[in-house]
Amino acid sequence: MLGSAKSARIVPPRVGTDMVLDTNILIYATGPDGPKLHRWLADPDATVSVISRIETLGFYKITPEEKSALTAMLATLPELALNETVATTAIMLRQQRKMALGDAVIAATALTHNLSLVTRNTQDFKHVAGLRLLDPFATAT
Repeated sequence: MLGSAKSARIVPPRVGTDMVLDTNILIYATGPDGPKLHRWLADPDATVSVISRIETLGFYKITPEEKSALTAMLATLPELALNETVATTAIMLRQQRKMALGDAVIAATALTHNLSLVTRNTQDFKHVAGLRLLDPFATAT
């Protein structure tokens, strides 16, 4: 799962796969790109990492409107907790390569639960061995 094995694989974007949504997907969903992402948010197999709730709602410049929209959105998505396996995997990811803490936890969550990661920032995760990436903004959508 970790190490120098095959790097992340970007698969064609599609709804209907077990997935964890990256924080950026939640943020984009509250803006002009929202309609393009609604089907991803409504997918019964979509989940989020607890770190995404912390990242979105913890933003120091969040407006009351953004907070309300994000809180409502998060309430509809199952949240995956930070457990020992996720923490250990995130530590190993960060030891292998410089990586933001939030990105490491979200990638580790996807790996631990064998989920695809839905993100617009595929470049941030391409180096993660075994991680399946979905970009809803790719032209194939």
